[in-house]
Amino acid sequence: MRLEESMCVVNRLGVHARPAAAIVQTVLKFQSEVHILHAGSRVNAKSIMGLLTLAATCGTELTVVCEGDDSEAAMAAIKALFASGFGED
Repeated sequence: MRLEESMCVVNRLGVHARPAAAIVQTVLKFQSEVHILHAGSRVNAKSIMGLLTLAATCGTELTVVCEGDDSEAAMAAIKALFASGFGED
C-alpha cells in the first residue's frame, strides 16, 4: 500500500538534528519505505543527513510517502510526531 500526505513543520526551529533523529527513530520501527519530499528533493526518512538537506524551517510543507505493508501505522506515527512539534514547543 502507498500513502501520501502533506505535513507542516510546526516547531519553531524546523527540522534540525534533534527532530531529524526523532523522525529516523520513528520510521525505523516500520518495514515500510518512508520518503519525504520538498522542493524537488526526495529523501529517505531513515537518513538523518538526508532529512537535514531539506532545510525545512517552521511553516514548511513536506510531503510524506509511505510504501509497504505497515504504511498506515508508519504514517500515523509520523503524523503524530509532526503534530507534537517533535516535543520541542
